This record gives sequence, C-alpha cells and structure tokens, in this order.
Amino acid sequence: MNSPLVTEEVIQITYLVASVLFILSLKWMSSPATAQRGVRAGELGMALAIGGTLLYHGIIDYRFVVIALVVGTIVGIPLGLVPMTAVPQRTALSHAFGALSVTLVGTAEFYLRAPVISHFMMSVLSMEVILGSLTFTGSLMAAGKLQEVLPQRPIIFKWQNIVNLSILAIAVGVAGYLVFHPEQTRLFPLLILMPLIFGVMMIVPIGGADMPTVISLLNSYAGLSAAAMGFALDSKLLIIAGALDGSSGFILSVIMSKAMNRSFTNVLFGAFGQVQTSAVAEQETRNVRTATAEEAAGILGAANSVVIVPGYGLAVAQAQHKVRELYEALTKRGVTVTFGIHPVAGRMPGHMNVLLAEADIPYDKLLDMDAINPELPETDVALVIGANDVTNPAARSDPGSPIYGMPILDVDKARTVMVIKRGMSPGFAGIDNPLYYLDKTLMLFGDARGFVGDIVKELGNTAGHG
Repeated sequence: MNSPLVTEEVIQITYLVASVLFILSLKWMSSPATAQRGVRAGELGMALAIGGTLLYHGIIDYRFVVIALVVGTIVGIPLGLVPMTAVPQRTALSHAFGALSVTLVGTAEFYLRAPVISHFMMSVLSMEVILGSLTFTGSLMAAGKLQEVLPQRPIIFKWQNIVNLSILAIAVGVAGYLVFHPEQTRLFPLLILMPLIFGVMMIVPIGGADMPTVISLLNSYAGLSAAAMGFALDSKLLIIAGALDGSSGFILSVIMSKAMNRSFTNVLFGAFGQVQTSAVAEQETRNVRTATAEEAAGILGAANSVVIVPGYGLAVAQAQHKVRELYEALTKRGVTVTFGIHPVAGRMPGHMNVLLAEADIPYDKLLDMDAINPELPETDVALVIGANDVTNPAARSDPGSPIYGMPILDVDKARTVMVIKRGMSPGFAGIDNPLYYLDKTLMLFGDARGFVGDIVKELGNTAGHG
C-alpha cells in the first residue's frame, strides 16, 4: 500500500541529489584543476535524473522508454567522439535536440490539457514552446554555419529587423491570446511555426565572429525553455537544471559580448561580419614579407620571449600537438613561451583552452587577453597561428571597421610578428587584417601543423649542430 509513496520519496531524494550534483558540476568546471571532477559530477547527476524518472509510477509501458534510450545512445556516442574542430557545431546540435524535445513535450501537454488550462500554465507552455522552437531552428542554423554547409557570411536584406521582430511579435501575440482563450486550439500551430521561422531568421544575418556569443545565447534559451517545461511538468529538477543552464548561458553571453565590446542587440541585429570590399580590393595591391620554416626557426630560437596566439586555423589543422612540441623545443633552449588566449578565439567559448589542454600544454602558460596584452610590447616574437579577427588592429584604429572597439590581442606591439596562414583570405568575419602588411610581420604560408612541424625540425637540427 505504501509502495507508491515510498517510490515518490525515493524519486524526490534522487532528484535532490542530482540537482546538487549539477550545481557542483558547474562550480567545479569553472577551474581547470577540478574540471574533470565537474564533468563526472554532471554525468552522475544526469544518470540519477534518468533513473529517478524511470521510477515514476505513471509509466505503464517501458518499451518506448527503452527504445528512446537506445536511440539516444546510438546518436549520442558518435556525437561525443567528434574531433575538437567539430565541438562548436556538436554543441549547437545538442542545443537543437534539447530544444526539440522541449517543444514536443510542450505541444503534447497543451493538447492533453486543452481546453481547460489555467492562465499560469498556458503562459508557461507558451514560453516553453516559443523558446524551444526558435532555439531548435536557430541551433540548426548555427551548426550549419559552423560546419560550413550553409553560407558563413551574413545574409541581410532591407527591413530585416522589422520582419524578424514582426514574426516574433505574432508568436507572442498568439501566446497572449491563448492564455485567455486556451480553447482556440487551432491557433496553437502558429505558436510553433512562427518561432521556428524566427530561429532561422535570427541566425541568417549573424556573421562568424559572433558565433561564440550565439552559441552561449542559444544555450541560455535552451535552459530557459527547459525550466519552463519543469513548471509545466511540476518537476523541481527540470526547473533547477534549466535555471542553471539558462543563467550560466546568459552570463557567458554577457562575458562574450563584453569581450567583443558589443551589445546583445548588436550581436543579434547588427549583421556583424560583412565583407569590406574596399579592404579586400586594397589587399591585392599591398605586399607582405614572407619567411621559410628555417628562417622562422632561427628567429624563434634566438628570442628570449615568445607569445603564441592560437586561433581556429590551429584547430582545423589539428596542430595542437605540434605546437606542444614547439613549446618544448623552445623551452629547452631557455626561451620563455606563453600563450595568449582571446575570449572569443575559435568558434565557442574556451575552445582554445580545451584544445591546448588536450595537448598537455601547462594550463598556467595559457594567459587570457588582459594578462598577456601588457607583456606583448616587451615580447620578442608573437607567433599567430590561425587567429585573424582577434589580432586585427583595425579594431583599435579604423572607426569604419565592423569590429571597431572590439578588444584584441595586441600582437602588433611585439618586436616581431609571425603569422602562420594558408593564404591571404580574410578570417571568418570576412575582414582584411592590416597586421599582415606591417614591416615587422612575417607571413608563414602553409598548413599550420606542417609548418610548425618543420620549425620544430629546424630547431632540432640547429640544436644538433650546436
């Protein structure tokens, strides 16, 4: 007789422990020293959450539950094995899957409860479905841009912001009407369709340099929609987990925007990343200085201090392990080597930190922008590997540049600058970089992994001759 009550108590205790683990997971993942513990805590918390849900006495048939778990496992394992270069788009896909599930649950709850739905419950369901729908398509668009299966440049047209906001306004208007007239079920599909369209339109005008902020913002939306679902399902665990996800994503978005000296409205509606045709045309008539791997090795080997600035090009070339070999070779020669990490380097927050940590580069050598910039004027060599937009001096000197005002790594203040790059094409934001034409800059054209490997070989040969 007491079995359902006992089970309910067990479920609530399980959910409580899972909630605590989620909170601790975020806490521990804020530091490299405890990050692995944070991941394990999050994994255990999710396992407990799933286990507690499976104990729910309202489940009368586990067949579909088992099928869902098997399908999720089949999809999830390959997603967890993607290379580091694909982590941003994999993260976007995770947001899309989570948002889709929220939207489906919200839709099912509406049709199960209609036409008798309280004002509060209808408000929660509307928020859940709107946020879930726009996050679903927005995340798919972001993943497509990051994977380069969709155009990477911003797509803009006249009255774009008015059109986008009108679409969102229709969804909000329908939601407001349904709060007082939930029996009008024929309007509910608009509550799904309009945000789905808005999610696409929201990402279309956003350029590549804003993708780190977009990813964290979509993370926030997904968390808020999950929290709304928690209210709809009367699940404290979902409310807590969704609130944690939503708030952390929002805070991270604020940090990313500050790192780019940009506001949320500018990120979402500014069409950042448009190609400057005049700058592109100008680069064709300007000369650059180049160097070979042998020449680069000689300069690096003779330096007292070197700052390495990684970017997405390093990730694409999977050059992190060669960079570690370069770090070790220079350190053995007595050269002081540090790494300058811009908050939005790569295509998601912390991308470069994770990439270099994977290659066992000491974490205390990874210095953020504020820490490394004061050292750059006294640095002998700044070696830039695949980082374009975050080292672009136009952010300081050109009021007409789309990135004007964005804090950058001041590599142009180092005594010598070396840039490893495949060619002279602009970066992901589509903006030419004046750094490449400075007299102190040497362009090292080639694949990052191969070129760094050649430099390491030359350093070894020089040491051997010595």
